[in-house]
Formats: sequence, C-alpha cells, structure tokens
Amino acid sequence: MTEKEKMARGEWHDANFDADLLAERSRADDLCYDFNMARPGSEAQRSALRSLLDTELPEGLNILAPAYFDYGYKTRFGEGCFVNHGCYFMDGGTITVGDHVFIGPFCGFYTASHPMTVPERNRGLERALPIVIGDDCWFGGNVTVLQGVTIGKGCVIAAGSVVTKDLPDYSMAAGVPAVVKKFIK
Repeated sequence: MTEKEKMARGEWHDANFDADLLAERSRADDLCYDFNMARPGSEAQRSALRSLLDTELPEGLNILAPAYFDYGYKTRFGEGCFVNHGCYFMDGGTITVGDHVFIGPFCGFYTASHPMTVPERNRGLERALPIVIGDDCWFGGNVTVLQGVTIGKGCVIAAGSVVTKDLPDYSMAAGVPAVVKKFIK
C-alpha cells in the first residue's frame, strides 16, 4: 500500500519523506503562490484556485489571499463561502466546507497529527483525519479546528477558539478548548 493510500484511509503514513506526497505538496505550494500573487479577483487568480482545488469553483466562493493548502484538491467548498485573509488548510485528510460558511481571518484547519513518541515522529509519520463543516457556519478570526472534528450546521465559533471535539447543529462555541456556550437558531 502506498503512503498516499494510507493517508486516504486515515492511517499512519510517511508524510515527510515520501516522494509522491512531497511532489503533490510542492505542486500545491506553486499553485498557492500563483493564487496569492495574482491580482485579486482576476482570471489568473481564479485559474490558480481551480487548479489547486482541482474542480470548478462553486457559485459565490470568495477566498482572499493569502491562503494556503497542503494539497488543495482534498478541500471542498460549498456555494457562497467566504474565506478571509491568511487562512491555512492542512488538508492531508479531507476538509469539507458546507454552503454559506464564513471563515474569519487567520483561521487554521488541521487534519494531521504526529506520534507522541520521538522515534516515530522523527520517522516523519503523521495521521490525517477529516474535518467536516456544516452549512451556514461562521468562524471568528484565529479559530483553529483540529483533526477529526465535525461542526454542525448553523454554528458560530468565537474568535480565538480551538475546536477539538464535534459541535452540534446551531451551537455557539468559544474557548480553548471550545465548548458550547449556548444554542442559536
């Protein structure tokens, strides 16, 4: 089984030294550069984003530069999404963003983790688990979402929060780690 296949299955894999994964991340780096350096809203910027995400862009998707992706094609956005400046999508695992999601500046979505033990970590091992975000969510600035988390529809995540566990639909969460403060509708 290849390292890419292990990654797709959420298994421990060599993300740091595997030539195929390094080449894919290098391609994504180049496309992120093209996206980030292009004139905002230009065809060159949209073309770089289409190539990076490897799909036609959903209606109303607006991603402000700079934005960063490890692979790009493993992140999917719904219609009407807005991503503010400086966001990072560590998409070794898939990241699925629903429709009409607003993401504040400098948010990070981290699907990967590394072993706790030094020898395994130094071998370059990591495990990537998916992140799923429901429709109609709003993320304040500097929100961090960790691997394996599902955020229900209609959620609001307060600025600076670190989401480590699933959040139910229509919850307002805040804190480090983020906890549900109330339900909204």
